[in-house]
Amino acid sequence: MVTFTVSGNPVVKRQRPMTRAALTLSAFAVVATLGLVPPAVADEHATESSSIAASAVEYAKSQIGKPYRYGGSGPDAFDCSGLVQWAYAKAGKNISRTTYTQYAEGRSVSRSQLRAGDLVFFYSGPSHVGMYIGDGSMIHAPSTGKTIQIVSMSGYYNRTFVGARRMI
Repeated sequence: MVTFTVSGNPVVKRQRPMTRAALTLSAFAVVATLGLVPPAVADEHATESSSIAASAVEYAKSQIGKPYRYGGSGPDAFDCSGLVQWAYAKAGKNISRTTYTQYAEGRSVSRSQLRAGDLVFFYSGPSHVGMYIGDGSMIHAPSTGKTIQIVSMSGYYNRTFVGARRMI
């Protein structure tokens, strides 16, 4: 019970207990405010995300040996951003078309936190993109006269690396 005064007269009001709906809404408000996700939902999202990324890697690998073509977006030839866009689209995730706009999508990932399916970017701008496939390697469409291939990210690509993005 709560007692308060109105115009000098004491008023007693019985307080209602919180209902289940109010408690549920309060819990959701806390989750939303703090950015928390219940473990079961987080696990489901992580599994779905890693499945999409793994599928994108496999789709990209299926294109090994196809030629590079500036502006190419498949299925017969690709440029670097066209390859990763095509692979993600086949896996069920739409991403933008150019290296520059892809670099603004998803979330930034440090080099030490790379996972298969992350996009890796090179040169200023950036002006080249590949897809990390694990074990320090990436798949990419390199340049005119070359074909889609898997390469190590050590050496040359280590020196020109500018960042990575996780699309999912």
